[in-house]
Amino acid sequence: MQWISLLRPGDWLVAVLGTVLCAASFPLAWQGGSADKAVVRRGGEVFAELDLSRNRRIEVPGPLGTTTITVDRRRVRVVSDPGPHQYCVRQGWLERAGEIAICAPNEVSVQIVGGKETYDSLSY
Repeated sequence: MQWISLLRPGDWLVAVLGTVLCAASFPLAWQGGSADKAVVRRGGEVFAELDLSRNRRIEVPGPLGTTTITVDRRRVRVVSDPGPHQYCVRQGWLERAGEIAICAPNEVSVQIVGGKETYDSLSY
């Protein structure tokens, strides 16, 4: 605790401003805008556009079988897929604009679109 006595007022100012800057950056970094709809693609082409304000369940046929997608309380998820690894099912609920679940073996994907999309490695 002897190191605290070595800090000068400028050091405290830098520490406080750094903490405030970090706290203020969290809302800016996680803004994705409000999600408006989900776009379901099959084989790279749009299969359906789902309004997130309406709960529903659709079945999307693919080369391996049927992928089931559910919309519930302004969020969407892949409930079942005939793919071997179930990565898109494990993705869970998609809620923010820009999130996507891809069922590659069955050539089906679902993406949330809305106001301002967040960016990830797929967007790069």
